[in-house]
Amino acid sequence: MKFNKIKALPFILTGLIVLADQMVKSFIVKNWPREGTLIKDVFNNDVLQIWHVRNKAIAFSLGAGVSDNLRPILFIILPLAVLGFLLWYYIKSNDFSVLQRWAVAGIIGGGIGNILDRIFRPDGVVDFISVKFYGIFGFERWPTFNIADSSVVVCCIILILTMLIGAGKGGTGTAA
Repeated sequence: MKFNKIKALPFILTGLIVLADQMVKSFIVKNWPREGTLIKDVFNNDVLQIWHVRNKAIAFSLGAGVSDNLRPILFIILPLAVLGFLLWYYIKSNDFSVLQRWAVAGIIGGGIGNILDRIFRPDGVVDFISVKFYGIFGFERWPTFNIADSSVVVCCIILILTMLIGAGKGGTGTAA
């Protein structure tokens, strides 16, 4: 297999996301108490706050009641398999536009960031960003999240939108 610079370049983003995510999480863990202690009200108006909480489940604490025996399979092995498949498809396919390549790299970086927490932090994934949500979808505050979560969500939205926009124009939404 020949090295493809165009396909490899976006993985700089993957590395930067993992690095930033783990560095900030380490800073939070070392410097602030856990569970329900407000660290900082960023704008002094309750909109953006920094907390130190742990999540042993996945997004929105889904799976919090899963047994300790199933937890590694559902929250480590399955996500690794999904990321592995995404990486494999990315490498084998020429169906991604430049923006979509960067979005995939961001999804992989965010996924790796949280998987590292699940493997090396027995107390759970470190979450610390809390945003006021004004009762939308029944949330007064959006569930606390981290850099890895943000990367996955934003990059998934970009990937889906570019696919839909491309499909709406009669194409696949992708380019070599």
